[in-house]
Amino acid sequence: MSSSGARPVRIEVARVGGQREVVLRSASVTTEEHETPKTASSTGCGWPVALVVDVNPSWRSGYYEVVMEIEVGDKVRHDYAFFVVRPTSKERIVVALATNTWNAYNDFGGMNLYTGGTHVAMQRPMSPGYLHKPLGKGRRVTGTGAPDPQNAAHVGYIQLNHLSGYAGSAGWPDWEQPFIAWAEREGFEIGVCTNADLEEHPEVLDEASLYLSVGHDEYWSKGMRYTVERFVARGGNAAFFSGNTSLWQVRIEGSERDVMVGYKGFFKDDPLMGTARETEVTTFWSDVIVGRPENTMTGVTFTRGGYHRIGRNVTAGLGGYTVHRAGHWIFDGTGLSYGEVLGSNATVVGYECDGCAFTYRDGLPYPTGEDGTPATFEILGTCPTQHFTRETAPRPPKPGEPSELEYIASRVFGTRDPAAMDRIRHGHAVLGAYTNEAGATVLTSGSTDWAHGLAERDPQIEQITRNVLTKLG
Repeated sequence: MSSSGARPVRIEVARVGGQREVVLRSASVTTEEHETPKTASSTGCGWPVALVVDVNPSWRSGYYEVVMEIEVGDKVRHDYAFFVVRPTSKERIVVALATNTWNAYNDFGGMNLYTGGTHVAMQRPMSPGYLHKPLGKGRRVTGTGAPDPQNAAHVGYIQLNHLSGYAGSAGWPDWEQPFIAWAEREGFEIGVCTNADLEEHPEVLDEASLYLSVGHDEYWSKGMRYTVERFVARGGNAAFFSGNTSLWQVRIEGSERDVMVGYKGFFKDDPLMGTARETEVTTFWSDVIVGRPENTMTGVTFTRGGYHRIGRNVTAGLGGYTVHRAGHWIFDGTGLSYGEVLGSNATVVGYECDGCAFTYRDGLPYPTGEDGTPATFEILGTCPTQHFTRETAPRPPKPGEPSELEYIASRVFGTRDPAAMDRIRHGHAVLGAYTNEAGATVLTSGSTDWAHGLAERDPQIEQITRNVLTKLG
């Protein structure tokens, strides 16, 4: 820790799930004030250890919030950190927090992967908003309808509460926290790990029946993907209640395995380009260089999806799915019929969404498989989405820079000619599922915002989630 003016720090540690359970308090931890290095964003802060916490064997797997409190004049300031207690053999349902994505957006101490950085350190604080958010209008980055369809309220909320401008795109309060809170209140026992655990401790899934991805799960390493795909190949079930899932390949490097590498649009500068390891270059998993589209794992891809209710992209869209196959077991107990809309009251389709290439036969959508989607994938619901173009991007590209639509076409198809762009111009959020040869079921919501349906107690979203956790977990 670093403490302003070397003030003593009060510490409280609590497991946050269906309830908030305080497990440790320390009234006065002594520490010093330390400078933030100029390279903090890429190499970490290097601050000395102020407190070591022994994990009590009785502590359940879960997310543990660390609240650090100091008094500055007549005001009390709070900062936040966290750790995770990994699953034991008894948790049959395991959720991996999207911590790679949290780190990609974290702008503490310098650049993140959206402001020119290519290396982001895990050993540094998270900027305000990633681990704690106050209540208030505009918490969600997704526009939720009139009178604020483009969600200018979110910008005002960020400014009012002095949060990072990227705090709407990643972090614990946005998706995982409401999902886990709902699941535990419903009586499900949820094991919790991090993205890094999937690579460094793949045994976290050894005893699991169901792997969960929740919210915005954009950045995946080769080790992560290997663990999840091996789990599914041997019969483990997976539910991706997430969107923009596994779009970018990243690498975990450094002597302490605490730096995430992601060159993204600067992929030609990646030192693995032109080597025998070129398929590990940190670009899209669907990139022609890598050739491992995420569809083969999740059934869907952001490159065939896009945005819903963000900026000028499908601003007044449904915010929910049109149901195509109401007879599927996930809809049991919902009362939904063909053509009805699921989840629009809570805007469960929003922000970033994933879809697949499909065609219609006798009025129903079927995947074509041209993008890697498994042949057994069933499309259960859809909602239109779009990628940003020069006209719809909130931050228009500079002259000479490609639009997002142009860039995606160039990486997926190797060209940005009009015909290539037209192939992905009209995307969809796709709710769907498939079963593999081992009998494993993989389900995807194709949207980041499913968890908001649980937070807002949408009865049909709750019932579907209950069905999935019960049957697959």
